[in-house]
Amino acid sequence: MTTSWRNVASVTQGRETSDGAGVRLKRIIGQPELDYLDPFLMLDAFGSDEATDYIAGFPPHPHRGIETVTYMLAGRMRHEDDAGNAGVLGPGGAQWMTAGRGIIHSEMPEQEEGEMRGFQLWVNLPRKSKMCLPHYQNIEPEEIPEVTREGGVKVKLIAGKLDGIEGPVRGIEANPQYMDIQIPAGGISDHEIAPDHNAFIYIFSGEAEVGANEDKAGTLIRDGELAVLGAGDAVRVRAGDSGARLILVAGRPLNEPVFKYGPFVMNSKEEIVQAIHDYQNGTFSAAQVN
Repeated sequence: MTTSWRNVASVTQGRETSDGAGVRLKRIIGQPELDYLDPFLMLDAFGSDEATDYIAGFPPHPHRGIETVTYMLAGRMRHEDDAGNAGVLGPGGAQWMTAGRGIIHSEMPEQEEGEMRGFQLWVNLPRKSKMCLPHYQNIEPEEIPEVTREGGVKVKLIAGKLDGIEGPVRGIEANPQYMDIQIPAGGISDHEIAPDHNAFIYIFSGEAEVGANEDKAGTLIRDGELAVLGAGDAVRVRAGDSGARLILVAGRPLNEPVFKYGPFVMNSKEEIVQAIHDYQNGTFSAAQVN
């Protein structure tokens, strides 16, 4: 069977912004240049060793109709919610939270100095699951397999399959892939992607040619740039002279109407109005209702 290599369809630069109580971050998906990549609603990259950039954290706030995915590279973040769940997310750990019908949670730094670095991704839920009961998948660093490939390529596999190994995140509607890939200078790493999935690569160290194959060069993607991938069933990444580190994320698109209002993402304006009403009247989250 012939491989259909994915090319780079577009390249996006993140925008500096702040969220929560003033946390400085770079928004890559969910800004005017790339508002939405079905089913991905938002991608934020945060990273600083200045405590003032992150110390205020993300005090209690609601979500409905989405999933939030936090992956930590450095630092420690404590999460708590109104259902009584709590824990600390440390370096190399991940959390996949399905907000469903509603949850109120906080994410606050568990440190007052040092580097805090990672990503938060928002994934849309399909209409049939937007009002499901919330749940968490908390993944400790040791639960995330690291696959070493030819040429010294190292892949931390959060979700999806690679070389016969499956990541710890299971049972997600979008059937996602989520990989943290480190490629040494001049190295090449090929990755299969389901042909019906939307996919992107975000480089956060070094640079790489994305979309290269036997017949042509790829598109050079630099540190801080996101490459939306075109159609196909695989992608080739060739690292530059200083190597590259990146996340590769893919998921099945929903092809449903999207109405967004802050932390609420539903299928109609009326459902957004209902979410606001429920939040204001104390009938929003599963914990409040029960």
